[in-house]
Amino acid sequence: MKSLITALALIVTFHSAISQTYSGDKEDIAQILKNTETFSGYIKTSDYKMIGASYTKDAKIFPNNKEIIEGTEAIINYWKLPKGVSIKHHKVTSHEIKILGDEAYDYGIYQGTTLLGSGEEVSWKGKYVIVWKKINGTWKMYLDIWNSIQN
Repeated sequence: MKSLITALALIVTFHSAISQTYSGDKEDIAQILKNTETFSGYIKTSDYKMIGASYTKDAKIFPNNKEIIEGTEAIINYWKLPKGVSIKHHKVTSHEIKILGDEAYDYGIYQGTTLLGSGEEVSWKGKYVIVWKKINGTWKMYLDIWNSIQN
């Protein structure tokens, strides 16, 4: 009986750890999920112009162990990779999205792989929170904060 209770507790814990909660207009949630997926594509292709366009004009990002960076040009400069370095994999998994009128929040985890000029691959993962704003019918990132999770 004790092992059955332990197994059930593990199943409930595992289900809770991966569950997703979305609250609000389904079309808005779908657009935020699509924008997140598209953003990962921009990261992988180093499309800096579109990375910048994914944020509001007054956006701020809060990278791990860095000062707050604000404004489109500064954000684009942050995302620029050194020559010979590329992002091989980038994925964002939202745990919760809540629409609050023309603003929303979203949190979850991210993971990816960087390919260094030497050919070495470096994997990374972390957690994030994004505050979205709906600008002229399109959801854009306004506040974007993330930090790494140690492997």
